[in-house]
Amino acid sequence: MRKVAESQGIPRPLVKTNQAFIVLTVLLSWVTAQYWILALPLAAGLSGLILKYNPVIKLAARFLRKERSAYVLEDPEQQQFNQGIAVFCLAAGLLSFLAGWTVAAYVFTAMVAVAATVAILGFCIGCFIHYQWRMYIYRRKQGNAQ
Repeated sequence: MRKVAESQGIPRPLVKTNQAFIVLTVLLSWVTAQYWILALPLAAGLSGLILKYNPVIKLAARFLRKERSAYVLEDPEQQQFNQGIAVFCLAAGLLSFLAGWTVAAYVFTAMVAVAATVAILGFCIGCFIHYQWRMYIYRRKQGNAQ
């Protein structure tokens, strides 16, 4: 992910906290069979997408020890794209659990948990998808321009 201007960027520890929250709540919902727990990261993600206010990130920001500019800053547009994928998977998983579609529920929640875990470890699947999509659009425009 690229660095962006201080006023626009999200400090990486806050992004990783949000990802860890997603992983932990998915795992907790599996272990306890309390699938309503998925509503917590879903609500936080929806709030971030719709209102541009993610309560997990806002709460975690209180624990930053340095100035925002001292951290690697993540691109908000990219994070919105990633959050959109997470919200889709969490919503599909929760709705699948509620409908009794257990296999679909585990597939959707596993996808979001794996993607968030891999992102914590350093490779952003959502970023890769976003990049490929933008390259596809660019190539398509280049083809139409000729």
